[in-house]
Amino acid sequence: MSVELLWALVLVVVGLGLIVLELFIPSGGILGFLAAVAIVASVVLGFMSSSSHGVLLLVVNMVIVPVAVVQALKWWPRTPIGRRVLLDVPDEEDLKPHDPELEALKRLEGQVGRARSPMLPSGAIEVEGRVYDAISQGVAIDPGQWVRVVEVKGNRIVVRPLDEQELQQHLAQTRPADQPAEEDLLSKPVDELGLELGDQET
Repeated sequence: MSVELLWALVLVVVGLGLIVLELFIPSGGILGFLAAVAIVASVVLGFMSSSSHGVLLLVVNMVIVPVAVVQALKWWPRTPIGRRVLLDVPDEEDLKPHDPELEALKRLEGQVGRARSPMLPSGAIEVEGRVYDAISQGVAIDPGQWVRVVEVKGNRIVVRPLDEQELQQHLAQTRPADQPAEEDLLSKPVDELGLELGDQET
């Protein structure tokens, strides 16, 4: 093996090493420039050794260099420098602008209100004294019927009617502590109602 061919092979290895270092060490392109110089110099020395050696080194560099770059790019995100440079991809919530009105609507999820109009499927609901446009979750809802907000997507409010158990729980939670539950007046004795019955004259 001639000296020129030996140095050409050394320069190929050095060039590949500089290409990898360029991806891992920020040098402002200096390492990449030195890698290109080493690759070109290896081809020149190959031709100085012989034409066949020069062509062989040229073909080898054209194959090995792209493969080395691709592999280095695959490894780069796993390195400490790559993790610092590459930021996490923002999710949909991060991309949304700050909107107090949308945030207020989002807080309605799980709240209970009443339908203000027929919902077939869209209509108006009232929650905590405020009226909102909403859409029913697949069923018709009559005016005055109790509903629960199940989902808020953007400015779209999705509701469903309360079942009997949920309605009783909601009424029990919202009833003032000093207000007793409603009782059937007909089930009480007459003397407990405070009514005075006089003798009827015939």
